[in-house]
Amino acid sequence: MRKEQIEPKAVIVIFGATGDLAKRKLYPSIHRLFENGQIGDDFAVVGVGRRPWTNEDLRDTVQNSIAKFEYKKDVKEFTSHFYYHPFDVTCSDSYRDLNELIEQLESTYQIPNNRMFYLAMAPEFFGTIAKFLKSEGVTSTNGWSRLVIEKPFGHDLASAKALNQEIREAFTEDQIYRIDHYLGKQMVQNIEVIRFANAIFEPLWTNRYISNIQITSSEDLGVEDRARYYEKSGALRDMVQNHILQMVALLAMEPPIKLNTEEIRSEKVKVLRALRPIQTDQIEQFFVRGQYDAGMIDEHQVKAYRDEQNVAEDSNTETFVAGKLLIDNFRWAGVPFYIRTGKRMKKKSTQIVVQFKDIPMNLYYGNGETMHPNLLVIHIQPDEGITLHLNARKLGGSTFAEPIKLDYCHNCEDGINTPEAYEKLILDCLHGDATNFAHWDEVALSWNFVDVISQYWENNKTLSPNYKAGSMGPKASDELLGRDGFHWWPI
Repeated sequence: MRKEQIEPKAVIVIFGATGDLAKRKLYPSIHRLFENGQIGDDFAVVGVGRRPWTNEDLRDTVQNSIAKFEYKKDVKEFTSHFYYHPFDVTCSDSYRDLNELIEQLESTYQIPNNRMFYLAMAPEFFGTIAKFLKSEGVTSTNGWSRLVIEKPFGHDLASAKALNQEIREAFTEDQIYRIDHYLGKQMVQNIEVIRFANAIFEPLWTNRYISNIQITSSEDLGVEDRARYYEKSGALRDMVQNHILQMVALLAMEPPIKLNTEEIRSEKVKVLRALRPIQTDQIEQFFVRGQYDAGMIDEHQVKAYRDEQNVAEDSNTETFVAGKLLIDNFRWAGVPFYIRTGKRMKKKSTQIVVQFKDIPMNLYYGNGETMHPNLLVIHIQPDEGITLHLNARKLGGSTFAEPIKLDYCHNCEDGINTPEAYEKLILDCLHGDATNFAHWDEVALSWNFVDVISQYWENNKTLSPNYKAGSMGPKASDELLGRDGFHWWPI
């Protein structure tokens, strides 16, 4: 799928170089690429920020951010590729000075005018930065220019359209890389392989054989220091609009004609178009929201969401969402896709459970025992792997069956070095492979789906804490599946 397989040569410009994302994710990821030989010596990183740092300040920060990782190559050699540029995003002079610095680095490292701009900062500056990058000639090169944007991409469909229009005045769609770090996770990318490379699964991947699919993404952490953002977002916008719906699209898409960016995106868009819209009077039937109360996590007492710093005392923000999605196409008609995501839940876990339909007769379970369905469980985090739940004869000569598990753990084997999601996505962008980034059509369709729900919840400020920290969410979440005769499978 990649347009080039050689080591990429580029200047990487990180806006927000002094921020948390750069320190926790971007610097370690670039270091891993350097350590693994996936980028060579012909690269430079320009850190852009408001603080009056020097090159040495940035290099010390980078070295501290990778201190806990093992490395074989000279760390000073790595950090010597980093340069700091004090910056005012609203001042045209800053961009002209930036362009001069990039040109110097391209000459120093023999980089053919390839430039990657990573916006790791507040989204209200995205449009301004894009506009100035073009107007001041920073993107006018003989090489390529690519813009990487962190979520949130807008707050609703209207704001997303406005932001997209602003950015598209400076960059074409094929230059824009809207990052969703879930799409960089190994097992999310493995969904396609599990489906399309295994003859035992793909013929069964229809409403004839699957009874329901469940997607759970739970966190044991609270909002931590993100309360200001989270109060404006909530779980629906923070998780469902992007990460969850992207997984739904990968699970439900038709086999692409080819394994390239355009064909895979085309099939994902078809799924999002086929999502049955939720009408306002159906929201309480199809969706559940929750907010965590005080409780116990790992034998430690934790506070309620409303007691967190920078959270309103009467906050109507949901920290939990569960929903039932229906896809109105030939393959999935009648199969519910159940989703749930929340903070301060029992444990940190992201998993997908595909539950297959029962066989017609219960021949092998006696004494009133219920049949155990076949399950395919895709573990995304913290463990990565696959579990297949089957039925086999009990030991001891019995004619009855018992459930067994076939496990494959991707990150349990010695020597396995699972790439960090950001590491994978940065490399994809450097190679010009946009397969694992969100296209504008996907973003727009996702916002169109969730906007009705978020507007209804904003107009109905009736949410109170309704699940204890350390639980698996409000009881209404269990009832959502119970009405259809199903239950959530344990994480």
